[in-house]
Amino acid sequence: MTFHQPQQLKTIADLIGAKFIGSEDFEVLGTNEIHRVKSGEIVFVNHPKYYDKALNSAATIILIDKEVDCPEGKALLISDDPFRDFNKINTHFTRIYNFTETLHDVEIGEGTKIHPSAVLGNNITIGKNTLIFPNVVIGDRTVIGDNVVIQSNTVLGGDAFYYRKLNGNFDRLISVGNVIIENNVEIGNGCTIDRGVTDSTIIGEGSVLDNQIQIGHDTVIGKRCLIASQVGIAGCCIIGDEVTLWGQAGIASGNTIESGSVILGKTGVNRDLKKGTYIGMFAEDFKTYLKKEVKLRNME
Repeated sequence: MTFHQPQQLKTIADLIGAKFIGSEDFEVLGTNEIHRVKSGEIVFVNHPKYYDKALNSAATIILIDKEVDCPEGKALLISDDPFRDFNKINTHFTRIYNFTETLHDVEIGEGTKIHPSAVLGNNITIGKNTLIFPNVVIGDRTVIGDNVVIQSNTVLGGDAFYYRKLNGNFDRLISVGNVIIENNVEIGNGCTIDRGVTDSTIIGEGSVLDNQIQIGHDTVIGKRCLIASQVGIAGCCIIGDEVTLWGQAGIASGNTIESGSVILGKTGVNRDLKKGTYIGMFAEDFKTYLKKEVKLRNME
């Protein structure tokens, strides 16, 4: 999430009641989740296992639960509960409406048709010649390009599935990102595309999605991808251009699939994949799989 205008380190520290290490006027441009964080942004960390990853990330401000050595050129915010305070910062700078108020600040391009039963949130932009079918739900801050088709019962911009366990209950990391649907995308019936926690979930230009597909927060789908029914993609994944995902394939969180790859039906992806064709529970190279099958059959 990028702030509407740059903030200073002391201002953020005062907001959450945290000690800070660094110059009072150290510039803070926004917040972001560890997989998408950029220079000038705050990232949070609340477990020693991930201290080094956060401290050595692109983030220049680290919201952390222990005072540690501050890397050169960076700043620290010391908090007893970074998860809580990350939510506090985000909701201070981004108001959460959840369809409770209508601001009538939707921008709709020429030639776009929206069925009267569709439900639109606030601060939405829809391009030209786009078709929105019945019962589509479009959440706050969603951006939709030109010549897009979104079929019935699809939900764009639902909350990210991102929780921690706190006092025996689940505590949500509040989603202040958005969804971006680029030009010439087609989305089938009953799809769910979650908004980013602090960044954008993106469907690249020319991609086509079948029915009943789930795409998690902050995932980026490349251009001209083809995704078949019942595919599930977890959060923070990077899917390259012209990737084909066949039915019921599942992609675990934080993985990257190179451009031009083909993931066959019911394949499970639990690691980064180079360009290729894959099959099976652990995404085995298809040619290797076939050779193995031939050997097994010859043993009968």
